[in-house]
Amino acid sequence: MTELSLARGTVDRDRVLRLLQAYGVYAGVVVLLLFNLAFTPHFASTENFRTQAVQVAPVLIVALGMALAIGTEGVDLSVGSVMALSTSLLSLYLGYGPWIAVLSAVVGGIVVGLANGALIAFVGVQPIVATLALMVAARGLALVLLPQLKDVHDPGMAALGSGAVLGIPYLVLIAVALALLVAFAVRRSTFGRQLLAIGDSRPAARLAGLPVRRVLILVYVCSGVLAAIAGVLATARLTASDPTSLGTLMELSAITAVVVGGTPLSGGRVRIGGTVAGAVLIQLLTTTLIKHDLPPSWTQIAQAVVIVGAVYAARERGKR
Repeated sequence: MTELSLARGTVDRDRVLRLLQAYGVYAGVVVLLLFNLAFTPHFASTENFRTQAVQVAPVLIVALGMALAIGTEGVDLSVGSVMALSTSLLSLYLGYGPWIAVLSAVVGGIVVGLANGALIAFVGVQPIVATLALMVAARGLALVLLPQLKDVHDPGMAALGSGAVLGIPYLVLIAVALALLVAFAVRRSTFGRQLLAIGDSRPAARLAGLPVRRVLILVYVCSGVLAAIAGVLATARLTASDPTSLGTLMELSAITAVVVGGTPLSGGRVRIGGTVAGAVLIQLLTTTLIKHDLPPSWTQIAQAVVIVGAVYAARERGKR
């Protein structure tokens, strides 16, 4: 009887962990929404929801690239610095027109992604070390190109940052479109299947004849491009280029969104829907703490707690 009770307890615990990993992020979003609707003044307004959506867009875009890297059992710590580099390049080339400036920012993301991918795929450097090196280098280059904050005065960038279609900001529409594109790539394309196979077992992927090096490079290029796009959108929203602070700790927010969304750090699986919900959760958590007069440092502590909880749930489930 005792053994039967223990078995039932184990089964119940496994079920709770599975439910927590699969649906915990969505439950967290609902709980925070209900809390703010009940206790946060002026939260239930169209302008507030618009503001929340605009603020979460860059985090979501960066998290999409992070999800791809984590899906290969890697990580990209350089995303925040790529945002800083993109805003510097944008400001530097804005005199040639907004399209040239945006293209230069994206090229900067491609270059950083290629460097990350080459170090990981060809040199064999661990992802955390390679991307840490590029995190330092890209931020340094950004500050060399633009040592201080510079206002962005361009009608095209102003329209991008504040424009909307049917009341939906351009930034939100771009973020949603990119999320759908990445979800399609992961679920329906050969690239997505190869990515997941590499994350599940890189040696087995090599033995199966998959182009492991090419896929890894493409993954980090995608992460760099998405981070650069996020940097452009953040610059357009703020109407200023500030490589000193733009993207600071963005890698923490992106990793939190991905892990909380159910993508395991061990690779082999990518949950884009969960990543979107994770980014929304981080935004709501930040808003809740700020609206209730808690210092910004509490947001970082809360994110750390959420990461530990999500990783623990995934680790315990993996043992079963």
